[in-house]
Amino acid sequence: MVRVKVPATTANIGAGFDCMGLAFKLYNEYFFEEIPEGLEFVGVKEEFCNEQNIIYEAMIRCFNKANYKKIGVKIGIIKEEIPISRGLGSSSSCIVAGLIGANILMGSPFSNDDLFDLAVEIEGHPDNVSPAFFGGIVVSSMEEGKAYYNRIDIKDGIEFLAFIPEFTLSTEKARKALPEVIPFKDGVYNIGKAALTLSCFYSGNFDLLKVACKDKLHENYRSNLIPNFDNITNKARELGALCVFLSGAGPTIMCIIKKGSIDIKEGIKKYLETLDGGWKLLELEKNNIGPEIVEG
Repeated sequence: MVRVKVPATTANIGAGFDCMGLAFKLYNEYFFEEIPEGLEFVGVKEEFCNEQNIIYEAMIRCFNKANYKKIGVKIGIIKEEIPISRGLGSSSSCIVAGLIGANILMGSPFSNDDLFDLAVEIEGHPDNVSPAFFGGIVVSSMEEGKAYYNRIDIKDGIEFLAFIPEFTLSTEKARKALPEVIPFKDGVYNIGKAALTLSCFYSGNFDLLKVACKDKLHENYRSNLIPNFDNITNKARELGALCVFLSGAGPTIMCIIKKGSIDIKEGIKKYLETLDGGWKLLELEKNNIGPEIVEG
């Protein structure tokens, strides 16, 4: 049996639309086992217990890549901490776990980079799967159908707060909210802000995030899909947050504060309790490791 823990992620990080993501110490934990025949699930919701399960589809993609003649597979979920359809990489977690589990069951013929390429083929873009695979903060880009990435460790000195509502937002709906064409000046704006954001994480000069971590490519268009988005982001900034941004396609809103900023945490928590939508504050820690694997 193989056990795999895959971290939650946040993507976009302000201006880093579809190219920048980072990992947290919030995990889904899975196990994988070969069985004589068939497909079995343990701890998986009934509606996902079929061959269209995203974890199983990732495993099949990996088996086929290696021309591996599988027998049967048992897939189990031991722990499920990552909320579904909230912009924290739940689907990427499933894909990464399925690929890693299948690879280990075959005797590990593929490297992490090989598995990453497969994950991008399945997901369609690398911004969530890259930090799920490699930890830290990862910048990725597509070139002629191939994804390239570079990562750095997240330095000390900051804390992450996730504002998570009860309601969900489908990635498809969030994608449809985006325009087909953007103003040239908005593209230039985001290039500068994304570069400055990454430099903040590289140098540890986190005060600059107040200027750097802003966006004109997707948040303005998606915020209308999320009740109280403007109220929450404005309140967080008013209380002294370094930055606040939409996590992935949403609806989770991510906030970065200086380490030890208890007043900000208490203030935003009390404010969220006054809003409709069941908003909750979740404190998250950086993850510079990526997935964790236990064989046995």
